[in-house]
Amino acid sequence: MGEFWEFVLAPVLIFESWQFGMEVVISGLLAGVMYSLVALGFVLIYKASGMFNFAQGVLVLFAALNLAGFIGLGIPIPLAILLTIGIMILFAVVVEYLILRHLVNQEQIILFMATIGLAFFLSAFGETIWGSDVKKLDIGIPQGRFEPFGIQIQYLELTAGAVAAALVTGLAIFFNKTKIGRALRAVADDHQAALSVGINLRTIWIIVWAVSGIVALVAGTMWGAKSGVQFSLSEIALKALPVLILGGFESIPGAIIGGLIIGLGEKLAEVGWGPYVGGAIEDWFAYILAMVFLVFRPQGLFGEKIIERV
Repeated sequence: MGEFWEFVLAPVLIFESWQFGMEVVISGLLAGVMYSLVALGFVLIYKASGMFNFAQGVLVLFAALNLAGFIGLGIPIPLAILLTIGIMILFAVVVEYLILRHLVNQEQIILFMATIGLAFFLSAFGETIWGSDVKKLDIGIPQGRFEPFGIQIQYLELTAGAVAAALVTGLAIFFNKTKIGRALRAVADDHQAALSVGINLRTIWIIVWAVSGIVALVAGTMWGAKSGVQFSLSEIALKALPVLILGGFESIPGAIIGGLIIGLGEKLAEVGWGPYVGGAIEDWFAYILAMVFLVFRPQGLFGEKIIERV
């Protein structure tokens, strides 16, 4: 086999050892689930308000900082989780009162700029309260691994996968089967029309931002347990953007499928092509793949194609 084809087929050739190949696949899929957890927060806000929430990545960091901070103060883990959930709900109320109610039916760019300002505020506020040191987050998830059929699987990644599956199932039922979920979709379509049929826009926005905050807490907890709670966590959360581009900004299943594609793709590329190019493919693979999708299918795999008539 020539050197060119050996390079091209490198991600496939790792399966010459099927156990190693399966380890890479499982690790990639479970990492993709972690990306999907972050992407879900973006999807929730977008589905309910049509607004891209740039602050969602920092919200993941903020939730993890509060949880790690409470545990560091000696507060029992269950109580620390409840306190953090309370903070995320309070945050939703404050955001609605100070920002969202004043931006009803404003241009999308105005809403987007508001979330950028919110992101910078949250980052600085979290650092002021809890400091900038890396914080260990131990919520009792085993840090070791087990080896079925000689395949090494991390307990933490497996736990994250199970939590994400349960969360996605619950959110899908919430959006499609409940009255509040249908109201959320109505608000996203048209704010004024939703108000005219008696939907309380303020209550809906509080609910969706609170749910998004809780999703951010779950994502921040899993990432924090894996690599510690640090301010680079908000940068890791930006990996959710390619996930959204692949899956579609309005699709909960799309966030999951997009995350799995990104996680698996970057892991195969890193292991297969990394040795040829000096590594670090995981840092940029997702963004290159997203650029390809933007060219050929900008609405994503599950997004609706937007047709504007003029």
